[in-house]
Amino acid sequence: MKKLALAVAPVIALLATAPAALAEKIPLNTISNYLNGLSTLQSEFTQVNPDGTISAGTVYIQRPGRVRFEYKNSRQLMLASGGQVAVFDAKSNQGPQIYPLGQTPLSIILDQNVNLARKGMVTGHSERKNTTVVKAQDPARPQYGSIEMVFTSPTELRQWVVTDDTGKKTTVILGEMKKGVRFKPSTFAIQNEINRRK
Repeated sequence: MKKLALAVAPVIALLATAPAALAEKIPLNTISNYLNGLSTLQSEFTQVNPDGTISAGTVYIQRPGRVRFEYKNSRQLMLASGGQVAVFDAKSNQGPQIYPLGQTPLSIILDQNVNLARKGMVTGHSERKNTTVVKAQDPARPQYGSIEMVFTSPTELRQWVVTDDTGKKTTVILGEMKKGVRFKPSTFAIQNEINRRK
C-alpha cells in the first residue's frame, strides 16, 4: 500500500495544483483533436499492476499504431507495431506472447484517427477533481475491454486505466512528457527484439 501511495502521490500533487476555474470538463472533440495531434511522445511512467504491484519505466509512443514500454531494472518489454502487440517476459527467452493490437483498448489512443464522437465509443465523460475523465471502448469489439483516460487542462493526457477482457485493471501514470521526439525505426521492431534475445 505504501508503494501505491508513493506512485500516485506526484499525480495527486499535480491535480491539486490545477486551478479551480478549470473544472469544466474538456469537450470530446477537443480531446480527439489533441490525441490526433500527438505524433511522437516519450515519458517516464509508473504502472500499477492488477495484483497491486508497482512497475516503472519509459514509454515511447509513435502514432499511429506504435508503442514501446521499457521497464526499469527488468528485461520485461511490451512492443506494438504493424497491428500486433508483443509482450516479452522478463525471465523467458521463449519468445514473446503476440496478439492483435485491436484486442487491447490501448489501440484507441494509437488509432490513425481518434474520433471519440463515434457512436458507442465513449461510455463515460465526466469532471473529477479538476480533471476530465473519458471512458472509451471499441464499439465494434467491446468484449476486449475499455480504457479510462484522465486529462488535465489545458488538454494533457496524464494517466489511463486499461480494463482487459477479464476485468483486470492496469493503471499507467505519466510523468513529464517530451513531444515531437525522433525515434529509430528499430525502437518498435518486434522481430529485431526477438532476434536480439535469441
